[in-house]
Amino acid sequence: MIDVAAHQTKSARGQDARALLGQTMGLVAVTAGVFALGTYLGRHQGAGSAWIWFVAALALLLILNAAARRSEQVAIGVLFGFGLVLGLAVSPTVAAYADVDPRAVWESAGATALFVAGLGAAGYATRRDLSVLARGLFWSLVALIAFGIVLVFIHIPGGAVIYAVIGLVVFAGLTMFDFQRLRHADDIRTAPLLAAAIFLDFLNVFLLFLSIFGRGD
Repeated sequence: MIDVAAHQTKSARGQDARALLGQTMGLVAVTAGVFALGTYLGRHQGAGSAWIWFVAALALLLILNAAARRSEQVAIGVLFGFGLVLGLAVSPTVAAYADVDPRAVWESAGATALFVAGLGAAGYATRRDLSVLARGLFWSLVALIAFGIVLVFIHIPGGAVIYAVIGLVVFAGLTMFDFQRLRHADDIRTAPLLAAAIFLDFLNVFLLFLSIFGRGD
């Protein structure tokens, strides 16, 4: 009887995990679609307005964290709004690359899909606890942001490539970590938050690849 109960419990957990995986990745897909719509709608806006959209996206991300604890449906709505606003925020960047070399955008999208699919599958399947890497990944991300700020004011030969390569290494770890979080989560209400984290991995990897493929040299 104990073995039967244990088997039923394990089976129920497996079904819950598959349901959470399906819902989370579905939300990621829709958010990516809404993001693409945002980049299209904002393709003619000035670069200055992008900062307004970035601030709005940050506000929506904070709202999403609060909404996820209260209402899953509201959280999903905020998630889609976050994707749309973030698309508007990065649309001048994507449009600039597309004007110079449209192929770079498609190459970056394809590379991103392969990158996240491969590392996401590895993170979801591994039995090694990746949470021990979380602190190091966080501070690596902070250092990467600081390096990006330095590059704005100081020219470093090959700095953009160095930034992109280091960024891909950092987001390789973050992607694996976020997918492992998805496997270990057991509450379907966390799907919007997990989807937001994975979508941000997608977005940052895409922008890093775009800076590499769009160099034109």
